[in-house]
Parts: sequence; structure tokens; C-alpha cells
Amino acid sequence: MSEEAGNDALRTDPRTFAVRAIAMLGQLVLPIIVGAFAILDKGDLGDLLLYFVPLVLVAGGGNLLFAYLRWTRLTYTVGDTDIRVESGVLSRAARSVPYERIQDVSLEQKPLPRLFGLVEVRFETGAGGGDDLSLAYLRESEGERLRELVRSRREGPGASAAPTGEDELAQANTAHLLYAMSPRRVVTFGLFEFSLVVVAVAAGVAQQFDFLLPFEIWDWRGWRDISDWRAWGDQLSGPGAWLAGLGIHAQVLGALIAALALLLIGVASGVVRTVLREWGFRLERTDKGLRRRRGLLTRTDLVMPTHRIQALRVRTGMVRRLFGFHALKAVSLASDSGSANHDAVPFGRMNEIARVVSETGFALPDESSDWHRGAPAHRIDAFLLGLAAMLVLSGIALALGHWKLAIVPTILGGGAIAFDQFLTWHWTRHALDRDRLYTGRGWLAPSMTIAARHKLQSVELVQHPLARLRGYADVRFGLAGGNLRLRGLSVAEAERVRAAVLDSMAANDFSQIGEATPTGC
Repeated sequence: MSEEAGNDALRTDPRTFAVRAIAMLGQLVLPIIVGAFAILDKGDLGDLLLYFVPLVLVAGGGNLLFAYLRWTRLTYTVGDTDIRVESGVLSRAARSVPYERIQDVSLEQKPLPRLFGLVEVRFETGAGGGDDLSLAYLRESEGERLRELVRSRREGPGASAAPTGEDELAQANTAHLLYAMSPRRVVTFGLFEFSLVVVAVAAGVAQQFDFLLPFEIWDWRGWRDISDWRAWGDQLSGPGAWLAGLGIHAQVLGALIAALALLLIGVASGVVRTVLREWGFRLERTDKGLRRRRGLLTRTDLVMPTHRIQALRVRTGMVRRLFGFHALKAVSLASDSGSANHDAVPFGRMNEIARVVSETGFALPDESSDWHRGAPAHRIDAFLLGLAAMLVLSGIALALGHWKLAIVPTILGGGAIAFDQFLTWHWTRHALDRDRLYTGRGWLAPSMTIAARHKLQSVELVQHPLARLRGYADVRFGLAGGNLRLRGLSVAEAERVRAAVLDSMAANDFSQIGEATPTGC
């Protein structure tokens, strides 16, 4: 429980000191092991007792003392207009964030604080960088109380007061489950989270430890020339000699085995990362907004107020779309910092996504939606510019005397560019209804943005010289947490979209956006 530190200043939970001390001691484990092995390798146990053990005790004691000082010197004050945090042992720092700048308040539990029943409270300001604020660590009940208190003071007298224990129980009973991920769904999601980064790291590790082998691991000639496998054991001599005698077949088989091994590493890493991040995923509709809880080791609890959601994004991947899986993400002011993750449905069917979308006040497009595409001139110009680049490559090949190679960029490259530009034009489209703007793009991994027209912050028409000559323009919208842009519209269509969105924005009082919202959003 928080303790008063003088006046209205509060300290974090006293157990914060224990959590930080254990974490700091954990950082000494590797140096201790390395140092102990280095001394014992010389066979002198006396040096270990005389020098190393006292050094470990001094370092550990110093970490404990510093952790205690950090805890005593960190205080926070919940004022009428802002929340203020003061910290620092040698150098003091004070930060103050007005409630009106706080977009979201989330609770996070890493494994160690979770054992003590503590949470880290994160205040998302949407400004990015160092402007976000956090308090580590508070009791779970204190974190919940502080989140509700900040919300009520941020939204003024009309917001509900911070809940008591009975109120919290009543809210929990009235929460409506919108979406949950079973363990099977989480593991299935992980199968689609293949990571090339992990594969690259595995390949790098193998490269670093190839000195353990009697040949270069990435040299296929070395694998081909191994004909005597008796060094690996007499039992392998027969199969080894047979494999080496296959020649080119052995090379192909070895390449397939290596590719399969890297694929399994990538898939396994994706499953592990997804299980750690998404385990126990639950999205509920409460009177405060959408409440999302997830995580196996690090547990996060995030509330997304629906009136602060400016847009929704529905996306899928090249492979997962074949199985009917999509993802839904909310876009709010807090998303602009990049620190807040607002995945509402990370891996679901469209009927599951539609249920969540309806709860936010938005709506998916229907058959009556009037879709428009960009100007064909825009895609034709993009094709001609790409073709010009291919012709330059062909010219270089001809200058070097490779006339056969010169055909490849022009024929194959030009055809690929034409195919891509046609499909991009076909699948990039937009539609307007009374309250919303819909934009869709992508033919391999399609995505769609649903934006509330009255919550967009600006509209801008952009034309470069070629666009002015050819009669098309881009429309850029001010949207917190990401970019929203319509490319290559005819000038008449661009002006129509801008006028419609400006009418919606002009009719909205942004100072009251949290109190009243137009129908449908």
C-alpha cells in the first residue's frame, strides 16, 4: 500500500524495494559465475574466499542500498489538474503531466512484481519519447483506483468517481465479454508469426560456433567432400559414405534439411513469443470502454475508452487470409507515442471482429457502400516510371555486352510492374457514408481503415508537378497514431472528399469530444 511521504506526496508500495533489489541482484549472477570459474580454474580456493566473496557481498550490499534509496526518493502527487512524479538519488527530477494530456492508463505486471501482487501504472500521453509517465510499483487495487481517479479528473465532473471495492465488483459483474483467445487459438496464431529475425540470429550463432566442426558449415563443398564419416562413429560410415556419394542430390538434400531446420526455428520462436504475449487474452466491454487483458509472464491490463477511438484498422497477412483470420486495431491519441499497443482482436474471424466493431460505435462497410478508386493516370505514371528504371538497367547490361541479360529487366520487370500496378489500383479504394471514411489497400495483405469523419484533425490536398500536369492529387488526413492518405484521386474526387470531411469536422466541438459523440461513432 502507498505510504505518505509528506504533504500530499505518496510513495510507491514498500515491496517495490524488494522487487528492484532482486532484479539488481539478478544482474550480478553472470559476473559471479564467470569470476568464480576463472578463480577455480587456477585451483586457488583461498583467492575465492579472500577476494571474490567479499567483492560479491559488497556489490550486492551496494545494490540493495541503492534500491532502497531509489524507493525512498521516488514520490508522486495526484493533484487537481495534473499528476507529478519526483525521483532521483543524487540528481533530482520532477515531471508533471496534466490530466488533459493523458490518453490512456494501463496496468502492467511483469513476472517478478506479479509474485508480490504489484503492478506498474503507465500513463500514455500520445506525445512519444520521454513524455510518457509510469509508476512502479503499486498494489493492484491501488493501481485500479489511480486509473479511475485520473480518468475522472481528466474528463471533469461528469465522469464517475473512483470506484470503491463494491463498485469494482459490480463493474466486473456487468463486464460483457466480446472476444477471448483459447490456448488452441493462441498457439494457432503463433504458427503464423514466423520470424525471419530469429532465423537470422540462429544463422549468425551457427556461424560463430562453426569452429567446433572440422569444416566450414556454410561451405557446400565441404559437405559434398565428406566421404569418410568414420570420424563421427563407425556406425555412421555406411550411411555417410552413401550420402556423400550422391553428389548433387546430397547438396540439394542438405539444403532442404537446412531450410527446414531454419523454418522450424522461425515457427517455434513465433509460437513462443505469441504464447508469452497473448496468453489469456480477454477483451470486455465495460462502462469505461474496451478492457483488454493478456500475457503469460508479463500481464497487461489496458482500458481503451471508446469515445477516444478515432479509427479502426482491419488487416490480415498473405497466408493467414487464406484461413480466414484477420486482426483489428484501435487508433487513438495514445497510439501516436508508439508505446501503446491497441490490438483489440489480434487473430480472429470476421464475424468476431464485426461484434467488436459494433461495440465501438463504428461499422464495417456493407453492400450499399459506394466505393471509388483512384485516377488511372496515377497508376499509369507509376508504371511508366518503373519501366524507365528497368530500361536503364537494360541499357547498362547492353553497354557491358550482355544483350541476353538486357531482356530480363525490360520484359519480366516491366510485366511485373504492370501486374502490380493494376492490382494495386483495383484493390485501393475508398468510400464515404454519413459518419465514416473507409479506405482499403493491398492485394497480397489487404488492410482497411475505418475513420470517424468528425474526429479527423486536418485535411490536406497534395500535388507534385506530374500530378498537377496529369490531373490527380493525394488527400492527407490528420490522424493520431498513424497515417491516413488517399493516393492518386482525380482532382474532382479529392475535392469532394475534402469538402465532405471538412463539413463533419466543422460541425464537431473538439473540446466536448469526450462528452458527446455523433450517432454511429
